[in-house]
Amino acid sequence: MCRLAFLIILVLLTVPGGPPRADVNPLNAVVEIQSTVPADARTADSLGTERRGGGILIDSGGLIVTIGYLIMEADEVWVVDAAANRVPAETVGYDHETGFGLVRALGALEATPAVLGSMGDLEVGDTLLAAGPGGARPTVLMDLRSFAGGWEYLLDTALYTSPPIPNFGGAALFAKDGRLVGVGSLILRDVVGKLPGNLYVPIDLLPPILGDLLAFGRATTPAQPWIGLYPDEVDGGLVVGRVAPGGPAQTAGIGPGDVILGVGEEPVGDMEQLWRKVRALGPAGVEVPLKVLGGAGVRDVVVTSRDRRGWLKLERSY
Repeated sequence: MCRLAFLIILVLLTVPGGPPRADVNPLNAVVEIQSTVPADARTADSLGTERRGGGILIDSGGLIVTIGYLIMEADEVWVVDAAANRVPAETVGYDHETGFGLVRALGALEATPAVLGSMGDLEVGDTLLAAGPGGARPTVLMDLRSFAGGWEYLLDTALYTSPPIPNFGGAALFAKDGRLVGVGSLILRDVVGKLPGNLYVPIDLLPPILGDLLAFGRATTPAQPWIGLYPDEVDGGLVVGRVAPGGPAQTAGIGPGDVILGVGEEPVGDMEQLWRKVRALGPAGVEVPLKVLGGAGVRDVVVTSRDRRGWLKLERSY
């Protein structure tokens, strides 16, 4: 056993609540994901054309869960295990609502599948294990609360931990019994107060959509309305930082610098309010009435939403 693995298991053995399960060594499930994305991909400018991060093996057939932005629109994916074996992989599915991506290794890996856990077994203050392809460290669960991202992303509950690990994208978050409870998404400056930390997507969100992702590459529930704008929260307001080229907001005449005041006559002051009010209108295709402040003053703009997947260039990968 390598020295790092020994130290991590020693940490787990000293965590209140008992040792990890005898048949689970968390580090054995962690792999590295490497992907290349065409330069004309919708996300090439914002996320890059060469992406690296973590992933977690979850079955004996090579199925790996990761964070979706690592593989979104990728035309080539590779997996590297802890023994430095690099094997090609195929994209299996991507789900914008949860943020999960699935790939399958097309060659043998020196890795052992993780066992899925649940955030329902966690309590704030628990010591957990965060592990990415560049290393692992203990971390503390600081909070369980909602999260809203500027890319029209909304989680009812996310896992917030501190201290952070720098190799957070697709990192594994293991409970004290060695079960996988989250997949790394972000590094944040203030998870609680001014403490920096990481945000993890709860693994609980994967089983309900896993069958769809394996069969169709996507969830089959109606798509949420996508309007194609990226706001920043500034002094209690929402200022449009950019809009998706050719997306619904740009088509409706909304641009950078505009301020989103409300959905219809209902005011919004943060991203979570905005996304919840937009989603309450109906599935993709619904018309979204926005009250917008711009150079010409306040105006009412109707944005015809769409399914975000139709804007992304996913057909080249799966």
